[in-house]
Amino acid sequence: MAVPRRSVELPVADDADRARLQELGYKQELKRGLSVISNFALSFSIISVMTGVTTTYNTGLRYGGPASMTLGWLVVATFNGCVALSMAEICSAYPTSGGLYYWSAKLAGKDWAPLASWLTGWFNIVGQWAAIASVDFSLAQLVQVIILLGTGGANGGGYMASKYVLLGIYGCILVLHGLINCLPIQWLSWFGHLGAFWNTAGIFMLVILLPAVAKERAGVEFIFTHFNMDNGMGIQGKAYVLAVGMVVSQYSLLGYDTSAHMSEETKEADRSGSIGIVASVALASMFGWIYLVALASLTIDIPYLLSPSNDAGGYAVAQALYTTFHRRYNSGVGALASLAIIAFAIFLCGITCVTANSRMGYAFSRDGAMPFSRIWYQLNKKEVPINVVWLSVVIAFIMSLTSLGSQVAFQAMVSITTIGLYMAYALPIFFRVTTARKSFTPGPFHLGKFGNVIGWVAVAWVALVTVLFCLPVAYPVGEDNFNYTPVAVGGVLFLSVGTWLLHARFWFKGPIVNVDA
Repeated sequence: MAVPRRSVELPVADDADRARLQELGYKQELKRGLSVISNFALSFSIISVMTGVTTTYNTGLRYGGPASMTLGWLVVATFNGCVALSMAEICSAYPTSGGLYYWSAKLAGKDWAPLASWLTGWFNIVGQWAAIASVDFSLAQLVQVIILLGTGGANGGGYMASKYVLLGIYGCILVLHGLINCLPIQWLSWFGHLGAFWNTAGIFMLVILLPAVAKERAGVEFIFTHFNMDNGMGIQGKAYVLAVGMVVSQYSLLGYDTSAHMSEETKEADRSGSIGIVASVALASMFGWIYLVALASLTIDIPYLLSPSNDAGGYAVAQALYTTFHRRYNSGVGALASLAIIAFAIFLCGITCVTANSRMGYAFSRDGAMPFSRIWYQLNKKEVPINVVWLSVVIAFIMSLTSLGSQVAFQAMVSITTIGLYMAYALPIFFRVTTARKSFTPGPFHLGKFGNVIGWVAVAWVALVTVLFCLPVAYPVGEDNFNYTPVAVGGVLFLSVGTWLLHARFWFKGPIVNVDA
């Protein structure tokens, strides 16, 4: 049952967060129950480097191997830090759950504000839908691999789920995530704390355990200098291979806009949101690199790890763990336990993906930007946007249906997530350093005289990454190896611009003020 909107505004008293939100044009409707630690935990949980690194490790091994991942990670983390710092500065000035699209509207200037807000919002929400799909489908694939290894492995005739069974597992995971996100914000905060703890403790445990168990480990020189060119994809240029292999790092360090989308439910949001963004990215960058190095130390035979005929069916991380424990104990139980730790981290990441998307969808529909906005702009008795939670689940499931026709097409979801979200990140930063260069009024967290320089570095980096991720991933280009990323991203751009020109420009004026004067 939807909670009716109140026509009389509650007094702000000494509530600085409520007062600031009213200044930005919105009533306090969501329950403000998150601390700065909770806000950080949600972003750190959604970044979940165990999720990103594990699920894209095959790509990193194939395109460049250990060197491209361990050293490439440091490059990506440096430039990604500029993106995070610029976003944190803007978040401090405009702490609303709309986040990126609201920022664009305020920074693009009066004439461009509606279009800037529209484009940013649609790239943001589509990128988040793709994030839910890619994370939860990756979890379904890992569950399948765990079952395969637990029943004897591919070589031993273990159970290999069909694509329909895999889709069923994925659907069950989505439903669980939808049900959890119907809980009050206090419960979601608890899951965020659990996700932050699980990722931290899990990485520490694996980093200590795996090298200790391994009878044979790669040397330091191999981990940091071995560049795999035997990718079987017809790509020979080292720079090209490195560019494609960077998907591991870019995808793994993503999702920290969650701190902005949760700002209307966070206390002292103009500080807490910014701290959540910066702290989650900094810690994820550090822990992710440590985790990558630990995995790279197990990378002895790259062709075997990538072979579909191995015990894990070609799932490189699972095979590396299985081989490591089997050689030491003649049993793969330890590998299954390690994979279960990783799987639960991915599960917690998926919860937070739905949480962030539901808040973004709620804010976007509050401003009338989504079809049937009145349906999605509803709160239940627990002040949870329950309708848009299930909208996120349904759309993520529809996106996964591409896996029935082509696994290659579905793999583009990872790139859509990365490019879609990073474009949404870059647009308000671009307006911050151009149209709002002199008019921008920073909040408590600001970069001072370095704000414009860091902003331009962030914009340039996103532009470069966008081009790189649209390059062909194999030669000659064919149906089985076609990179669908430019098609998908171009489709989002075409539809958003098309609907703007044909329809939205006549009525969408950007964020709508919903407080009494």
